[in-house]
Amino acid sequence: MKEHDHTGDSMNAARPKAPSPIIEVKDISKSFGSHQVLKDLSFDVQPGEKLALIGPSGSGKTTILRILMTLETIDGGVIRIDGEPLWHMEKEGQLVPANEAHLHRMRTKVGMVFQLFNLFPHKTVLDNITMAPILTKGISRSDAKARAMELLDMVGLADKATAKPAQLSGGQKQRVAIARALALQPKIMLFDEVTSALDPEIVEEVLGVMRKLAAETDMTMLLVTHEMGFAHDFADRVLFFDAGRIIEQGPPDQIFRAPQEERTQLFLRKILAAGRAI
Repeated sequence: MKEHDHTGDSMNAARPKAPSPIIEVKDISKSFGSHQVLKDLSFDVQPGEKLALIGPSGSGKTTILRILMTLETIDGGVIRIDGEPLWHMEKEGQLVPANEAHLHRMRTKVGMVFQLFNLFPHKTVLDNITMAPILTKGISRSDAKARAMELLDMVGLADKATAKPAQLSGGQKQRVAIARALALQPKIMLFDEVTSALDPEIVEEVLGVMRKLAAETDMTMLLVTHEMGFAHDFADRVLFFDAGRIIEQGPPDQIFRAPQEERTQLFLRKILAAGRAI
């Protein structure tokens, strides 16, 4: 009997500890003028998790991505990325506002792909991808170029390395933007409505690259989208935002097939009525 107990003890001792969240958002508030966009917002994201943020326009989804990318400041609360405070630094046991050096270092953990590509029009595709690794990480030009060509191959655009953005379609520009964000080897990737500016017939080529990323990497990914069918297939968990708060969250099947909250049900009914199948 004692032997059995010891075995149980050793099994308990060997049980792996749950991983710490890679993103911790705690009581975040954010206002633009008198309009409060985020209201005491809190959620965690686990390493490798694929998260879809859905909800009506103006509900705070894009704002939280821009805050994680340090493009917008916060008014209150604390965010931790990979265990470190994002907008604060620890000094003598206290959290104080982060300086620019701290923010710069934290930015290297996060990559973001925007709705409107944001490529440099006068640079080639290859230069658009290699510039940031060379300037911000001190990577040699030859290493940056080799990595860029691998990424262009992954997104199906190896033959466009010397093209300028004006020579590309919208879908091709967005795939270059994804490769550019990946070139900095972030732990976390943020996607903000990356298909909303594209013609419907080329949306699928961008979603295909994102499906590949989700399936073949363990990168943590946060996606803001109105493509509900893609959100259902892509995400491990869906967060439904409304008026700066998370109203409901859960696995895709639960949120899309059997939402509990009336506000979520109303939103999804409108999406279906607009012809966006789930």
